Amino acid sequence: MRVVLLFPGQGSQFVGMGKSLHDASAAARRVFEEADAALGFSISRLCFEGPEEELKATANTQPAILTHSVAAWRDLAARSPERLDGAAVAAGHSLGEYSANVAAGALAFADAVRLVRRRGELMQDAVPAGVGAMAAILGLAPEAVEAACGEASEGEIVAPANFNSPEQTVIAGHAGAVGRASALCLERGARRAVALPVSAPFHCALMAPARERMRPLLEGAAFSDASIPVVTNVDAVPVRSGTSLREALIRQIDSPVRWVESVRRLAADGVERGLEIGPGNVLAGLVRRIAKGLPVETYAG
Repeated sequence: MRVVLLFPGQGSQFVGMGKSLHDASAAARRVFEEADAALGFSISRLCFEGPEEELKATANTQPAILTHSVAAWRDLAARSPERLDGAAVAAGHSLGEYSANVAAGALAFADAVRLVRRRGELMQDAVPAGVGAMAAILGLAPEAVEAACGEASEGEIVAPANFNSPEQTVIAGHAGAVGRASALCLERGARRAVALPVSAPFHCALMAPARERMRPLLEGAAFSDASIPVVTNVDAVPVRSGTSLREALIRQIDSPVRWVESVRRLAADGVERGLEIGPGNVLAGLVRRIAKGLPVETYAG
């Protein structure tokens, strides 16, 4: 049976994340210890104890979710390796693409956790607080959302950032333009337009400064060819080349997450089961909306 390993992105964080996994699993504890050493501070304590506001800061959320995801993956490999039998491809949503690269053997975990820490800082710094916004548009076709963004821009930036499911598209850009696009989507039949509590407008052109500042860091990191392909967010195609995986992570920063296309590609390639590894079960729900015949289990440890 062909299995895809799925890794969550930002939005899955909560105080206490990974604590029971850490306490019960030697393999997971080593991951948290490795993260603390690589970052030079205790990300594990922040995961387990908070405070919540500090954990929700993008620069902390990103390494926290990566660490929990990799710890759960290594625990699963040590405790129940049969559940990973048939793993033929990996994919991650936004930040989760780094976890997928680690699981596929393309990127060392210590390098990944340092990179995503810096990624979070640079994404936060790219846009002053209050200038940008994101909103989830529910119940309107992606093409209609994209058209509304084009009409609502008025010289500002607003565009689809996450194509999450056929009926959920997240938009990002300048706050005013996001508000105008949200209103236009509602006028055109969207069921809801939900403002998201995020600290920056991710995966849109406003993130271009973050992309350029991340480029030398990613180019300086060691990437190997992957043992299993990773379906990249930016192109929704399976990739093994370490050079190509690095470039995909660079382009991903200010490009939309093509999750619908990614899942459809996985189904077309014969994947029969998904395994979401890490905090939460967001991806399992999205996959059900995209490819109803593709079952997804979850494992948080």
